[in-house]
Amino acid sequence: MKKIIKEFKEFAIKGNVFDMAIGIIVGTAFSKVVSSLVGDIISPCISYFTGEVDFTSLAITIKPEQLNEQGKIIQEAVAINYGSFLQTTIDFVIIAFCIFSVIKLFNSLKRKSENVEDKTVSTPKDIELLTEIRDLLKSDRK
Repeated sequence: MKKIIKEFKEFAIKGNVFDMAIGIIVGTAFSKVVSSLVGDIISPCISYFTGEVDFTSLAITIKPEQLNEQGKIIQEAVAINYGSFLQTTIDFVIIAFCIFSVIKLFNSLKRKSENVEDKTVSTPKDIELLTEIRDLLKSDRK
């Protein structure tokens, strides 16, 4: 039992749990931002052209509902609710584009930091010192 607790502490201290928790929290907040973007900005713009504000209500009725003489529903309507699918697809495309944009930004920053000739991003001191040591060792060999 002590071994399991020790292994868990090592795992938690390494930062993996904290990194994962931060990722989940940021992902949840990001999801709310994207949902607001779709619901409050993009959907109204699209609805201006389509005449519909809420896509989830869009459906094709295959068989209408059946009512008895008192007006009670005997059988529910059979419909294809393509509006919900459309709304979810729009959400997915926007989330995928946002994630692509963030990854692209991180990759460009990573490439700049790896490029030795690019002086816009400063190289960390330890890397500079290691580079100097390497250059000195090369010059000593010659």
